[in-house]
Order: sequence, then structure tokens, then C-alpha cells
Amino acid sequence: MKKKYDFCLSLALILMIFLMAMSGARRKQEDLASRIAPEILRFHVLANSDSPEDQTLKLEVKEYLLELIRKETTSSFDKQEMVRYIEQNRTALAQSAEQYMSEQGFDYHADVRLEVCEFPEKTYGDMTFPAGEYEAVRVVLGKGKGKNFWCVLYPSLCYLDSSYAIVPDTSKELLQTLLPEDDFQSLLRSRRFFFRSDKKSEQDLLLPQLKIRFKFAELFD
Repeated sequence: MKKKYDFCLSLALILMIFLMAMSGARRKQEDLASRIAPEILRFHVLANSDSPEDQTLKLEVKEYLLELIRKETTSSFDKQEMVRYIEQNRTALAQSAEQYMSEQGFDYHADVRLEVCEFPEKTYGDMTFPAGEYEAVRVVLGKGKGKNFWCVLYPSLCYLDSSYAIVPDTSKELLQTLLPEDDFQSLLRSRRFFFRSDKKSEQDLLLPQLKIRFKFAELFD
């Protein structure tokens, strides 16, 4: 009986340590998000619905708007200049999106907004951005009830080619100049859990690793 009690106590302690580690890691990621958010402008497109047609249209409108924004802005724009451009042209951008959708046979309204949005953790190429609140250009198509598309408008980490999950090196270099080096390197690190792996790079994970061994045979002898 005592051994079973000790076993249960050990499990409870492990769970407590695990939850504390998770809580600490979450706080660390929230702190990182709050530090990098002022330098970043996200891009968020909501499809009308989850139908295959609406989801395909979402991606087409995304590509259309990003290309339009790239043509009308320059690489020298900083975040505030990009925000001003969106504020001054959001009606025109929405009308352009509506015209594009109409040409494809969809009678949807488009709404382009600048908002502070809650973003989940997202990975772009080899960069993972923590969950948190970010300023974003939000594009709502039709009812806006479908799955979303997310990327970073400034610095532009939206894929140049949707077929390949690769972001422009120039954008990563710009981001590196905007952020403290430690924060930039944190974005490059993987934060996935591995219960078992032979990869030595796990020592670089942000979350602490706990290695606990039990002698189950002794516990239940």
C-alpha cells in the first residue's frame, strides 16, 4: 500500500512540475509576443465559408491584395508608413478585392480593417511567432465565417510563392535589425515537445526538458 501511495505521490509531483514548466514557458512566450508586436504588422484574411470554392477564393484574394500592396509601397517603408498606407487606401483595397471576386463570379462584400487581433502561434518558413496580440490588417470576405489565412505584412514574411514555405531573406534580415538579437533568435527556435527523439538539437528547445525514471517493478513488488 505504501508503495502505491508513493507512486501516486510521485505522479502528482511530476504533474505539478510539468504544469509549472508549461506556465513558465507560456509566460515567456507572452513576454516575447509583447516585445516584438510593436515592430510587426500582421495580415489576416477570413474566408466567407469553409466551402472549397470560398477557401480557394480566399487564397486568390490574398495573393491579389498582397501583390497590389507590394506594387503601391516600397521596400523602404517602415511599419508606420505601411499603417498609414493601409489607413488611406483600405476602402480602395476593399473595392479592388470586391471587383476581383466579382470577376470570378462571387458577389461578396470585402471589408479591410486595421485592428489589434489575438493571433495563435504561427510558423512562417523557419520562423515561429508566439501567440499574442498584434496589430493587423484584417480582410473579411463575405460573412467571414471560414478558415483564416495568416501572415506578416511588415516585415513581409508572406510567402513569395505559395507552393513553397519560404520567406524572403531580406525580410528576415530587416526583422533582425528591428528586434533584440535574443528575441530574433527565439523566433527561429522550434518549441515542439518530443517525448523521444534522437536529435541532439533538442537542447535548444525553449521549454525545459524533464527526464524522470521510475522503477515500476520495485514499486509494485
